[in-house]
Amino acid sequence: MSLIELSGIQRTFQLGDSIVHALRDIDLTIEAGEYVAMMGPSGSGKSTMLNLLGLLDRPNAGTYRLEGRDVTTLSLEEQAHIRSERIGFVFQSFHLVPRLTAAANIDLPLMLAGIAPSERHRRVQQALQEYGLTERAHHRPDQLSGGQRQRVAIARATVMHPAVILADEPTGNLDRATGEEVIHLLEALNTQQGVTLIIVTHDQSLGARARRQLVMEDGAIARDSAGITP
Repeated sequence: MSLIELSGIQRTFQLGDSIVHALRDIDLTIEAGEYVAMMGPSGSGKSTMLNLLGLLDRPNAGTYRLEGRDVTTLSLEEQAHIRSERIGFVFQSFHLVPRLTAAANIDLPLMLAGIAPSERHRRVQQALQEYGLTERAHHRPDQLSGGQRQRVAIARATVMHPAVILADEPTGNLDRATGEEVIHLLEALNTQQGVTLIIVTHDQSLGARARRQLVMEDGAIARDSAGITP
């Protein structure tokens, strides 16, 4: 059973009198444990694809199976539940809650999932230690460097032990050295823990690090380095 199976996925948007085809008949299979880079110019459909994979958006047609389950027909509440337990997000702009400390940001998905306080505390402390954030546990995002904020974001994305991490330009707001550190952290999750890693990037050198590259053009997959070319 594949982790992700997309079949005949279409996504259109109405812009005035025009219909924009953001995704056109996408067929895609991603196996558990893959490391995939999704690339292409602005407007190629990368962000739409990422939102759809993360259950932040629904297709107009087609089927999306996650771990064998058709998630396209689920209610918003059911999708939110799967998103919280099986999908981790890492964004270019971190998306941390400004008024919460690093520890509280990491704890947020655990709290929303109704996990017991003792287990939440154990997981948060473990994550802080693993990502070198113990001394920054009580600092708010505006008291952290860019690299520290992204480490908090990665810790938050992984604290629920998701099956897949979706990273949207994860090094976009970081200097090269810090970006390299962040990518190594994400890659370690893939190689050491078997977490499926899907990165959206404009950076060709970053995309080349992935074991599989998907190049999108005009809402379609123009090239798949796995050898499946539409």
